[in-house]
Amino acid sequence: MTKKTKLTLEGTTIDLPIIVGSEEEKAIDIGSLRKETGHITLDPSYANTGSCKSDITFIDGEKGILRYRGYPIEELAKKARFSEIAYLLINGELPNNNELADFSNQLTYHSLIHEDMKKFFDSYPMNAHPMGVLASTVAALSTFYPDVQQEPSNLNIIRILAKVKTLAAFSYKKSIGQPLIYPMNDLSYEDNFIRMMFAVPAEEFTVNPVVSDAIRLLLILHADHEQNCSTSTVRMVGSSNANLYISIAAGIGALWGSLHGGANQRVIEMLGMIHKSDNDYKKYIEKAKSKTSKFRLMGFGHRVYKNFDPRAKVLKESAAKLLDKLGIDDPLLDIARNLEEVALNDEFFIERNLYPNVDFYSGIMYRAIGIPTNMFTVMFALGRLPGWIAHWNEMKSDSKTRIYRPRQVYTGHTKRSFVPMDKRS
Repeated sequence: MTKKTKLTLEGTTIDLPIIVGSEEEKAIDIGSLRKETGHITLDPSYANTGSCKSDITFIDGEKGILRYRGYPIEELAKKARFSEIAYLLINGELPNNNELADFSNQLTYHSLIHEDMKKFFDSYPMNAHPMGVLASTVAALSTFYPDVQQEPSNLNIIRILAKVKTLAAFSYKKSIGQPLIYPMNDLSYEDNFIRMMFAVPAEEFTVNPVVSDAIRLLLILHADHEQNCSTSTVRMVGSSNANLYISIAAGIGALWGSLHGGANQRVIEMLGMIHKSDNDYKKYIEKAKSKTSKFRLMGFGHRVYKNFDPRAKVLKESAAKLLDKLGIDDPLLDIARNLEEVALNDEFFIERNLYPNVDFYSGIMYRAIGIPTNMFTVMFALGRLPGWIAHWNEMKSDSKTRIYRPRQVYTGHTKRSFVPMDKRS
């Protein structure tokens, strides 16, 4: 029996159903509110509004919990392949050996893009940002595969998963003016991407397993994060019956913003600024504490997590191992370590839950691997792709989904008469 709560408004009392999730999250279903009372709710930025029911990802920000399809992120990060996580998010269950082998083979087989798409890369300016290139080429995929306009198929899901890593690597090669490197059929998802990023023609190239594992880990930790800005964008665009490729391209556009996927790039830019100031990180710590200063430390704290970001816990250990194994000596990374030590021990940061988050450590790791800052958000998009697809599928399969259409509270002029130009003072 559905639990209900009563709302009394201007003399009218209505019953509103209480929805309880599998992890005891509670929500009040206000679907009948406007019809029954003539009122809507106002919730700027949707901070307290549930837009859907979902069985993909669970987050408890107070306890620092993140699970994909019920599996703790800590376990997946240690043991899983990225292709396994993609399969899990999209299909709901982990694959068996045969399913994983078939899925991985298809991702390899469909990695090539249509040769005509190379003309797009020839047309972009030399300094084109890789995210702009990625968003536009992903949207262009729908013109090469018009069957995506029909109901979603496994083939189109495989295509976009396989080809986005190629488009991402090509966008980087374009930005530095190097020849494009084609994928190889005998390499894993991560190794193929690394080779397309860093290999040059006529030279031997061997993928460093340390780098490959770091990329695997980073992709897994970014694979989904519930109803964030870009995921909600994918669902909203998809609700209009837009195809999968266009919906994903819209998500890439949302992710590009500095308050979303661009945060790890801002971390490295902040470290560079401190380095130019004689490495005086203590000065910037004091600025961050000052009520009169507008400076804030990037990569600390999180809107959702009021505890330590569970992804950051995994990356903290992995970042240290990566730097040691690669023998990295980078002044920016030294500054990052100093900031981290202060934040983890200073009462100011501890009381405010300003722990280093996933963006802080991922930026450090990408820099150590050799990925430039303008590619950080592209890497985020590559990891988040399975989550976007899973949410798009879930939205499309829900019989209750209608085109998203938020309401508003109008605060403009009331009715007024138009005054012709010759009579205006």
